[in-house]
Amino acid sequence: MKIAIAGAGIGGLTAAMCLKRAGFAVEVFEAVNDPRPLGVGINIQAGAVRVLSSLGLEPALAASGIETRELRYASRHGQTIWADPRGRHAGLPWPQFSIHRGQLQMILLDAARGMLGEDRIGFGHRVAGFEQKGAKVVTHFVDRESASVAPAEADLLIGADGIHSAVRAQLYPNEGPPKWQGILMWRGVTVGKPFLGGNTMVQAGHHTQKFVCYPISRAHAERGEALINWICDLYMGEGTTPPREDWNRPGKLADFLPRYEGWQFGWLDVPEVIRSAHAIYEFPMVDRDPLPRWSHDRVTLLGDAAHPMYPIGSNGASQAILDGEAIAQELLTGDDPALALQRYEQRRLPPTAAIVQSNRKKGIDIMLDIVEQRAPQGFSDLQSVLPTDELERIVADYKKLAIQDRETLLEMAGLKMAGLEMAGLP
Repeated sequence: MKIAIAGAGIGGLTAAMCLKRAGFAVEVFEAVNDPRPLGVGINIQAGAVRVLSSLGLEPALAASGIETRELRYASRHGQTIWADPRGRHAGLPWPQFSIHRGQLQMILLDAARGMLGEDRIGFGHRVAGFEQKGAKVVTHFVDRESASVAPAEADLLIGADGIHSAVRAQLYPNEGPPKWQGILMWRGVTVGKPFLGGNTMVQAGHHTQKFVCYPISRAHAERGEALINWICDLYMGEGTTPPREDWNRPGKLADFLPRYEGWQFGWLDVPEVIRSAHAIYEFPMVDRDPLPRWSHDRVTLLGDAAHPMYPIGSNGASQAILDGEAIAQELLTGDDPALALQRYEQRRLPPTAAIVQSNRKKGIDIMLDIVEQRAPQGFSDLQSVLPTDELERIVADYKKLAIQDRETLLEMAGLKMAGLEMAGLP
């Protein structure tokens, strides 16, 4: 069986490698002409690292990124609300990694080229449309250099071409632009001093004003520095989604830095981190409504093309990686490929749709808003502001929803608690 994948991002390349390992012929088509290590930081949850580890990529991830020890939620005064161990530090067999998105992209691309072959990943090929002809799917690609249109025939087409997916647009032509609820994000990367042990991810503030930061470079850590990925979220009010051409535009300090000038945490000087960035990018926090279905006969969606979500709980890339594993597992059954795609959809659409909806309601970040509402000037006793049982319920519910709880992760990996203990694992 031959499978065409539109999109050579994190989800598309992971799916390609999982499918190739399962014995399928795979060809990947990417709209970008020249893949480069662009972007800022990203987190890969332990459940997704499990998939990448099975593809032999954990050593490369560890050599580039930071193994995250802790996720800490704090008020806008820098007071700790919740500190959650991550990955192996939480007793899982796999780590969580914080890494530069561009480095992750290159790790995946190099590995995919090795598995699939150089000629199986084509760049500068934008999806112009597709048609299903019996048991085949013919996808028409526009060559960005020559502007010519060339058909590619396969048994299946997987649209992994991002939030502006051309495959999704053909399936749902009247959907319209992504949804925006008024939050703008400014992102940057700064070389600074290590904080909180040098391997902690921090989310501070509340829904209308939040600051997220975490180190993403092992090389910097080995030099006694921290390459800090940071994000500033500000609620700008309801309105029309900014034009697509304004996404990822250079950000201006004057537009957001004054709101953070007083954020001195002792363990981190937030305004100094922001001012020291070598570049700043601005873009809106957007998602799309969950779809009623992804799979249409021999065509389906994956990753951001299927379920773009707000970056709450570090789920976007991790869920795309889980998609890639799931679609390969369902196709391995050897029955009707269209039925396998339906099972993939039934397995992955409900949980990702639930995450999209939860993140719109602030997801696990709701704890930040609760503390801000109940103790806007700070607190001396967290228990009197957010009781432990209420806080633990928020965390447990979201972890279960996002497939980050230990029990579900071990079950997905076919591991049992007793088996882990017998093997000497934590």
